This record gives sequence, C-alpha cells and structure tokens, in this order.
Amino acid sequence: MARSHSDVLVVGGGIIGLGVAWRAAQRGLAVALVDPVPGGGAAQVAAGMLAPVTELQYGEEPLLRLGMASNERYQAFAAELTEATGLDTGYRRTGTLAVALDADDREELRELHAFQGRLGLDSQWLTGRECRRLEPMLAPGVRGGLLVTGDHQVDGRRLARALVAACERAGVVLHRASAAELLVEDGRAAGVRTDGGEELAGDRVVLAAGCRSHLLPGLPEGVLPPVRPVKGQVLRLQVPPAYRPFLSRNVRAVVRGQHIYLVPRADGELVIGATSEEQGFDTTVTAGGVYELLRDAHELVPGLTELPLVETGAGLRPGSPDNAPLIGPTALPGLVAATGHYRNGVLLTPVTADLVGEYLATGRVPELAAPFSPERFSPDRFQSKALAC
Repeated sequence: MARSHSDVLVVGGGIIGLGVAWRAAQRGLAVALVDPVPGGGAAQVAAGMLAPVTELQYGEEPLLRLGMASNERYQAFAAELTEATGLDTGYRRTGTLAVALDADDREELRELHAFQGRLGLDSQWLTGRECRRLEPMLAPGVRGGLLVTGDHQVDGRRLARALVAACERAGVVLHRASAAELLVEDGRAAGVRTDGGEELAGDRVVLAAGCRSHLLPGLPEGVLPPVRPVKGQVLRLQVPPAYRPFLSRNVRAVVRGQHIYLVPRADGELVIGATSEEQGFDTTVTAGGVYELLRDAHELVPGLTELPLVETGAGLRPGSPDNAPLIGPTALPGLVAATGHYRNGVLLTPVTADLVGEYLATGRVPELAAPFSPERFSPDRFQSKALAC
C-alpha cells in the first residue's frame, strides 16, 4: 500500500490539533490530520471561559502571559474563522465576575486582587451590593467580588465545528481513523500507522492527542512526560426567554473549597462546571457530581434550580506534571508537541496554533513558547538546574 505523505501530520483532532493544522495550512504547508472524530474531545464538554486573569494562581506568571496573549488574539481569531466558514463561534465579550460567599472567600479574593494589581492586571474590587447590582440573581449573602472586564467566553462546540470547516476549506486532509502507532525511522518521527493499517507519513508530526498523547504506541520512552486525564463534569441548563438575561456575564466562585463557574450563552443556555476528579479515563456522569454542582450553584444563584436541566456531561482535561502546556519540538527529531493544556485548552487555542504554526513554517521556536518546551521535563534539564543551584 502506498504511503500518504504530507509536510505536517497532526495526530489529534481536538480544537488544539485543528487550530495547528489550520494555521500550518495557511502557511502553505501540505497538512493532514488523523482523528476518528475531528472536532470531538474535551471542547464538546468545556464551558468555554476565556479567563486568564480570574484563572490566575500564584506561581503561574508565564502561563498568565501565554493566556493573556491568546485572549488578546481571540476576537480576531474568531472573526477570521467566521469569515472563512460562515460559522459563528459563540465568542462573546461578556467579562467575568468572581464572587465570595463568606468572609474567608472574601479575604482570599482580596489577596488575589492585590496579586493581580502587582502584576498590572485590570480587575476591580466590588462590594456585595455592587455585585448584586450587576447580577441581580446572585444570592443575598455574596460578600464581595472581582470584576474582570477582559475575561470573556466562546462556545467550544461551535468553535470546534468552525475549525473543522476551516481546515477542510484550507486543504487539510482529514483521516477519520485512530493513530495506532507512531512510526520512527532513522531516529526521527516519520508518521503514524492507523488502526486500519494505513501508513500516513509526515516530514513533521504534531502530537495533539490530549490526555492520550504520551500513550501513543511507538513513542520512545522519555520523549513526552505523562499527560494525565483530569475528569470534569458539566451541566447545561436552559433559561426560558421570559427570564433572560438570567446572568449577563460569566460568574465564578469558590464554594466549600470547590471552584464553580456559570457561563451564560446568548441562546439561553447556562453552563455550570466543573468538577475536578483524578479518575483516570472514566467519563461517567455521577449522581454525586451532578448534586455537588447544583448544590454549589444554588448557593451562588438560588433561582437556577427552577431552570430545566437539559444535559449532563463529563470530559477529560489533559494535565501535564506542572499543569502547563507542552508546546514545541520534543527530544525526538520531527516530533512536535501541542498538548497538556489542562483547564486552558479553549483559551490557549489561538496562541498555540500561532506558535506551532510559526515553528513549523520557520523552524524557530517563538520566544513566547520557550517556557513551555516539552524538554523542560527531561532528566538532563533537571540535572542542569541542580548543578546551577
């Protein structure tokens, strides 16, 4: 059987892989992508918050810079996709309100606000009354909050559909099959063999298979660190037209130590997420998960229990050992990583696509991608750091 050959072969058809394939094709490269269901994956479950500021945690400044850069590109990225395909991505400039329900949460938010201020980020402290003035459906007990007008949203499902269409129109060849084995020839990644036995060759192979990336048979040991699945359960409610707008912006909080967010769509859908569970590859929706989400969301917005519950779901976020993405060339020549985005996959799609596309076209690793090199986990890198200390 003759091999199918391309300049770039992308393994994995989630939004990260699709974004990379689209940008590479726009650079004039011949691109193929292998995935049994292009456009599937975690984006089908994700709420789609674009929240680099309200997602910020201590010690994540490099990830913040990456997220901010991606957020700044999102409006143009979404508009370009719509122009190319005629499909709406659901991108909305809503802003995000993070609120506190008790004194401890308020103190934690105050500290986060001070940290954001030291980093020069735009966030505004509000009293509980000011929060409820912005969002009247909030519980009376809200103690205060942070308004971040630059943290927005996109619809992951719409985004995935638009990226599939954009890839097809840009000439990306979609192989609807599973990659069963990485082919390595003369010490270099050379393509994959599909579950149907077809060999797909590529001058460069981009591994964008989410939490299954490091499990691809044929991948040499130590080339990619473990990318673990982190389960997240999500609920979708529907706001009847008479009650819209139920919420005007993304709302998030910490309830009993658990993070929860509510994302209102323009069509009346209200997405509630998400649990964070280390349960391997299990995607079962559990009664406990649904109960906890509804309980915590009700504490935040009591009126939502009157809304129809139309869908439950669970997806798997790909988490790296340090929960930051793996972007760029690996220790195996010809193999490029675009995975490990954990809770920021939707947010980081535009910047990851741009950075990997630039590397594929020029051979140079962009400065913004350098902190996220897959080789930061290599034993040699750890030994060098130890010697430097």
